[in-house]
Amino acid sequence: MDKFAFDDLIFNVGVRVDRFDANQQILKDDFSLYPTRTVGEVSDINGQSVTHPTNIPSTATVYINDIEDPTTLMGYREGNQWYTSNGVAVNDLESITPSGYVVPQPYLSQGVSTDDDVSSNAFEDYKPQINIMPRIAFSFPISDEALFFAHYDVLTKRPTTGNRLNPIDYFYLQTGNIGTVNNPSLLPEKTIDYEIGFQQVLNIRSSLKISGFYREQRNQVALVNKIGAYPQTYSTWGNIDFGTIKGLTVAYDLRRTGNMSMRASYTLQFADGTGSNPYAAQNLIASDQPNLRTIYPYTYDQRHQIITAIDYRYGSGSSYDGPRIAGKEIFKNTGLNLVANFASGMPYSRQQRITGAALISNPVPILEGEPLGSRKPWNFRGDLQIDRNISLEFGNGESKKKTANLNVYLLMTNVFNTLNITNVYRATGNAGDDGYLNAARFQTSISTQNNEEVFRYYYAMKANNPYNFGIPRQIRLGVKLDF
Repeated sequence: MDKFAFDDLIFNVGVRVDRFDANQQILKDDFSLYPTRTVGEVSDINGQSVTHPTNIPSTATVYINDIEDPTTLMGYREGNQWYTSNGVAVNDLESITPSGYVVPQPYLSQGVSTDDDVSSNAFEDYKPQINIMPRIAFSFPISDEALFFAHYDVLTKRPTTGNRLNPIDYFYLQTGNIGTVNNPSLLPEKTIDYEIGFQQVLNIRSSLKISGFYREQRNQVALVNKIGAYPQTYSTWGNIDFGTIKGLTVAYDLRRTGNMSMRASYTLQFADGTGSNPYAAQNLIASDQPNLRTIYPYTYDQRHQIITAIDYRYGSGSSYDGPRIAGKEIFKNTGLNLVANFASGMPYSRQQRITGAALISNPVPILEGEPLGSRKPWNFRGDLQIDRNISLEFGNGESKKKTANLNVYLLMTNVFNTLNITNVYRATGNAGDDGYLNAARFQTSISTQNNEEVFRYYYAMKANNPYNFGIPRQIRLGVKLDF
């Protein structure tokens, strides 16, 4: 990294290079547990000459009518894309899957049989990934009181979900009893960040900064279905999710004026993507749906956020201007700090009808509207800290004297004891009531309980989940010693 100036432009430029090696074996083809033949290796099937469509790559896998006794070419696959024998790209595998078979039949390599045990021939070493991450930032003073700035960053991180090789998974894949298979060939996740802004001095002690940001997320890990894989369709992890986070921040800074300093900021943000976490498509995968990808708000898409930090503090000696009693500076080196956060609610997916979310066995809800199309209530939280610095001296004599600083503080989180809602029931939008006890269609079931009154009492107590609310006011008294 280097910082340099060119005329009036100030640059801060750097680059980081990471080499990621998972250092494990991966399937050569994640659609086949056995080595297969490609277009470039197949000129005939059982002595009968075949002609491949010109649009099919030579590296595409060939599929035939019978894996044990092949006579007819059925189609091709390049990566995740399937083709008919005529070279037409398709998503429906009916034209490629022979009658009587569950999955398409790949043309296995010569000398390979489905009776073979899981072999290292189907695996290869992970190919190390070289990630080049440039970072470019520059600022341009328009005048003595105004500044234009921008930056561009690329960041990567190693995959953190489902990337550990588990050889046992492949034995279960062969026998037909399998859950989610780890994917040791996952690539690092990447984030590309852009920001551009303008800062203006308002007076000698305050400034205003306006900045816009745009962040791309690529190669995000998510659950995927390998439909048509041999010997069976299975679910695993893949780098298929992506998303964007964009927004605008306006910040006001007031340097210490007298005893007070302040910083206030407002952020408008739009965070959308195909999955908020690796498990976002879990229900689709469980129902054997294809790898559908649609842009929806992230679960952490907070549209508005206002943060204000105010610090009021007295000095000591000649800089002390607070009250005195009998000539003593009663508030010297004492301050008060208040941080207030006012933010809009996170999104959630509303459901069509009440299902009894607090029941031990809750039926699968039916979505109402779009996924993550509803919003939780706004939240407000203020944290207050009062502290005092006390200077300490140790030792005798000037040469042996040592100093330390003792800070005594009183911290009150959620000082206004605001009842913040962090989660709601999808049917009612209420944090403490899922609607079950008042729903007409459940009254008969409720009335047949051993004791209806007791049942209603305990159910209401369980539905009023304390984890749906933020923390109440907390008060902490503590000391910190610096030496």
